[in-house]
Amino acid sequence: MTRSEAMIPLILKHEGGFVNHAHDPGGATNKGITIETFRRLIKPGGTVEDLKQLTTEQAVIVYKRNYWDSVCAGLLPIGLDFTVADFAVNSGPMRAAKVLQAVVGVKQDGKVGPATLKAVRAMPTKDIIRQVNARRLAFMKRIRGGELWKHFGRGWQRRVDEVQAQSLRDAGTKRQFVKPRKSIWQILLSLFEGGQKWPNQ
Repeated sequence: MTRSEAMIPLILKHEGGFVNHAHDPGGATNKGITIETFRRLIKPGGTVEDLKQLTTEQAVIVYKRNYWDSVCAGLLPIGLDFTVADFAVNSGPMRAAKVLQAVVGVKQDGKVGPATLKAVRAMPTKDIIRQVNARRLAFMKRIRGGELWKHFGRGWQRRVDEVQAQSLRDAGTKRQFVKPRKSIWQILLSLFEGGQKWPNQ
């Protein structure tokens, strides 16, 4: 099992199922994927009813390609990969990358590249994990002047605490580059070869 295959289900667990909370700026959301993201990446013009039919298989593909890979989680130290990827799903890859870059002291361009990775390797992984999660919480508390924290703060705090605890437990584990299972990757290949027709669309 690859690292992404192990961690993405944990992110999905945090995101839960379909919600359409009046105070949530993302609007209708299923498995952490907002209606806007659903229309952009899966089904242009899709309705809320279509979003409700989103499969876990579809969500995993979106998470891997548009969040895990977008922040180069597969190149980050184990433990930090989960912290940054979960942040990316929750608040966007650009913000997660910029916070990571701020912590390690490089240009905050939102793109995790060689300079960022070099700076990451120069710092203790657990220190980075703690600082990224602390900044993530600080950002959450500032959203809309703290108004959203009143509604979602308890859940957000629990999520970040759980992410940090898991990340710190995993930190120091040696990354093993194993051949990924065929299931997810065959689906990805079929998407590109077949005009990106999503499963169960």
